[in-house]
This record gives sequence, structure tokens and C-alpha cells, in this order.
Amino acid sequence: MAAGRGAGVSTAVVVGGGPNGLAAAITLAGRGVDVTVLEACDEIGGGVRSSSEGGLVHDQCAAIHPMAVGSAFLSGLGLDRHGLRWRWPEIDCAHPLDGGGAGLLHRSVEATAAALGEDGGRWRAAFGGPAARFDVLAQDIMGPLLRVPKHPLALARFGAPTVLPAAVFTRLFRTPQARALFGGVAAHTFQPLHHPLTSAIGLGIITAGHRHGWPVAEGGSQAITDALAAVLAELGVKVETGVHVTSAAQLPPADVTMFDIAPTAVADILGDRLPRRVAHGFRRFRYGPGAFKVDFAVEGPVPWTNPQVGRAGTVHLGGDFDEIAATERDIHAGRMPRRPFVLVGQQYLADPSRSSGNVNPVYSYAHVPHGYTGDATEAIIGQFERFAPGFRERIVGMAVRSTTEMSVYNPNYVGGDICTGAKDIRQLVFGPRTTLQPYRVGVPGMFICSAATPPGPGAHGMCGANAAEQALTFLARAVA
Repeated sequence: MAAGRGAGVSTAVVVGGGPNGLAAAITLAGRGVDVTVLEACDEIGGGVRSSSEGGLVHDQCAAIHPMAVGSAFLSGLGLDRHGLRWRWPEIDCAHPLDGGGAGLLHRSVEATAAALGEDGGRWRAAFGGPAARFDVLAQDIMGPLLRVPKHPLALARFGAPTVLPAAVFTRLFRTPQARALFGGVAAHTFQPLHHPLTSAIGLGIITAGHRHGWPVAEGGSQAITDALAAVLAELGVKVETGVHVTSAAQLPPADVTMFDIAPTAVADILGDRLPRRVAHGFRRFRYGPGAFKVDFAVEGPVPWTNPQVGRAGTVHLGGDFDEIAATERDIHAGRMPRRPFVLVGQQYLADPSRSSGNVNPVYSYAHVPHGYTGDATEAIIGQFERFAPGFRERIVGMAVRSTTEMSVYNPNYVGGDICTGAKDIRQLVFGPRTTLQPYRVGVPGMFICSAATPPGPGAHGMCGANAAEQALTFLARAVA
């Protein structure tokens, strides 16, 4: 054992202070391990940070949290005692259509179904049962997919449709509202919707939302990181910021080392220490399309044609299902669409503390090709104008973050890929490389725990918690 602060105390180093690195640190420290977190940036949090400008609070990346609010890891920490408060909008998500219609996603399955007309029964059949069982399902779907499930029958019922392409699953619905609503959520994969398993993300997020809603953190997503930092302090975890680890020589001696960074970065740091097959897999790791982000300061509310959209915390701007599918094919092929899919956050509706008087922060990003070097600002504004004529005149300020700037903000976002890797069929199933052990890097005592590993991106912290449990098993065997 490496020397710790006390005799017989195991030690751990966590490289990367995003939500998964913090989750790993908390899980290890909570079991008596002496933990140090090394973060390259000047502050921890990764994609779960916020900023304040002109009295407005803007989320830097992670903004809406259907997968975090019910996270087994976060829920077990009692973060409310450290100021974390969840706030819910009236409507979770809206998908406006040309002509003034809109698909509306409510937390309630019944309320959502009631607004979908002839598709109400189909929506109820697809999501009613899984939503009621979500907390049981989460014990299996919030970890590696290829393992013995804790609840095999429930997982089998839920999992069967997830293998379908979203384009196939969407045929269940007849109305443009239901088809677009599901397609917009499935587009969170940043993958062509005719690819297998693209239904999985849509089904997972919608089901989680019907169980727990799509809330925001009061005061900004930074509140999640601040609450985790308070837990780290309680546990005596040492956090060092501004430490950019680029080689194995920089790693302090430790019994276990956790990497909350991209697989290619792990390969660069460990170099020849990695087994050849692992190094090959990590260096061939595929990144997906990028996000081009624009934060707006808007005077008054967004003038949506459909007033119901003005009650939704999240809005998807992408037209009907066929248009969404076409734009996702384009960005995957490296083509910038004229009308990109745009995700909009109106967090101030649930959390008015983010606004300043009559000026509101409006969050948005467009799906763009990986490493896109152009300016998507006008394309984003054009999508707002399409469904909210007069939006441009209400803009009183904006901040732009390109794909290049996104990767500077968080080095895990290579080429602007905020998912930390393409969520194609192989990487969604296996993680960073083809293996049944997605958190192991092939070096004893070293593990990867970033969003490149199952269950993937979000502020839920489950990648870090899952990897830390494996690290604890390794420590226990080393002592035995």
C-alpha cells in the first residue's frame, strides 16, 4: 500500500474534478480512503458550473437535470443541507412546430397523454409502466449494460424497445406532436436517428422525467457542484486546482487513481504503461458532433407563437421528426445544416432568481459538426425567429461559445462534443473500449470514470460512483 496520512489508510488520486470525479472522490472518502482531487481548471465542476453577468445567472453547460434529480448517488448525500434546491417548471419540455402546434411533455404521463390526442393512449402505454418502475429500473440502467441485472424482468420489458432506432420507435405515433416530441429528446444522442439504440436515450430521459421531472438547480447548476464541494470538505478530501496532469510522472503515489477525463487523454498520460489493447482502444475512441452555445439576455419573455411553449423549462427547436432526423444526419456527416437542432433552456421560469428585473437569461446551443469552425449564432437566432417572431428585437446581450471554446472550457469536450464521446452502438454499450469492464484501464489500481463510461453524460455522478465501487473492491482484495 502507498503511504497515506495515517497508518494503514488507503490513498487515492482523482484526476479531473467534474461531477464524476467528485462522485468518485466522495464515494472513496466516505469509505475511509485518503483522497486528493487534481483539477486542471481554476475551479472544480467540469460541465456543472454557472456564471453571473449583469445580474443574470447562466449555466455553462449542464442545465436541466432529469437524470440527476433521481440519481441514487446524489439522493443519498443529503445535499439539501448544503443548499441544493430543485425547482420545476410548469411544463418540462416543449417542441413547437411550424403553424403553431407543439408537443408538450409534462411530468405527469396522464397530462402528457391528454395533450397528444389520438396518440395519448400510445404514449401512456409506452411510458406509464416504465415511469412507475423507474427507480427500480435505474438500479440497472445507471450502470454498465453488459452485466447480470438486479431486476431482469423489469429491465427486459424496458430494454426491448431501446435497441430500436428512434426512427423506428417513432412509428408508434401518428401525430406530428408526439413524433417530434420523442424525436427531439432522442436527438440528445447527437446521433443519426436511424441508427440502432438511438431510442435508448429518448426512452431513458423521458421515463426519468415522468418519474422525477426536468428540474433546474436553484441559483444555477453551480449549486450542485458547491454542494458536492461541501461534502468533500466534510470528508477531508484535498482539492488542488490549476494542476494539469499531462504525464504519469506527475501522478502522486496512490493505491488507486481515478481519471475523470477523456479516454484519449488517459492514453496520453499513461503512454506505454497501458496494455497495447487498451491503448489501441482509447486512442481509437470516437468523438461525436459538437455544441455551439449562445447565452442570451432577453428583455421580457420569449415571444413564442404558441404561448404554452412559454411555460416550458426546456424547448427543442427542430421542426417535425423528419427534419430532426435530416439535421442529425447532416452534422454526423460533417455538414452544417441551415436549420440546426437547437436546445433552449428557460431555467428562469422555475428559478426567477436567475433574472434581473425584466431581463431574463435564455440558454441555447445548436447541434453542429464535430470541431465546427464557423459561426452558428445567426442560425440559432433564425430558429428562435421561426417559432418566436420578434425574438431578435428582445435580445439585449449575448455570449457565444464555439466548439473550440467549448473544448477550452472543458478539455473533455473534444471538438465541442459535450457528451464526452459519440454515443454510437459500440460506445453506448461498452464504453471507451470493447470490454465487460468499462471502468478499468488495464493498469492495476487505475480506473476511468468520466462520462465516456456508463451510464454516460449528465450531472448524476453515477459514472464516478460506479467506478469508485470497483476501486474499493480492488483495495479490499489488495488488503486480503
